[in-house]
Amino acid sequence: MSVLTSALLGILEESGAAVLTLTETLEEQEFLNAQLTREEAVKHLLTMAKTVASAPPEMRQAMPEIDWDGWALLGKELKGKRRQDGGALWHGVRSLVPATLLWLRVYRQSHPDLFVCKP
Repeated sequence: MSVLTSALLGILEESGAAVLTLTETLEEQEFLNAQLTREEAVKHLLTMAKTVASAPPEMRQAMPEIDWDGWALLGKELKGKRRQDGGALWHGVRSLVPATLLWLRVYRQSHPDLFVCKP
């Protein structure tokens, strides 16, 4: 793939790891009540959503198991009035992020060329 694809995948991995680190020991209500942790997680989730929105079509086609539509929806919700919706936020933390990181790990093993930075 391209330098862009490699960079976007790196951003997804780093931001996703940050979300997991911030939230790994928290239950849903603890997370929703922890304002600083929640806001930091939202920043990383928005970074991931923006990164996914920037993904070129060939990147999306090469990785069909990534929930591209789910990320687009979460990005809209986090930017809008539904940002305070704990359900959407928790879904991102406990479902979208782990699934995305799992698939990225699978793709890194099966298609390492996607992650290689080459012009």
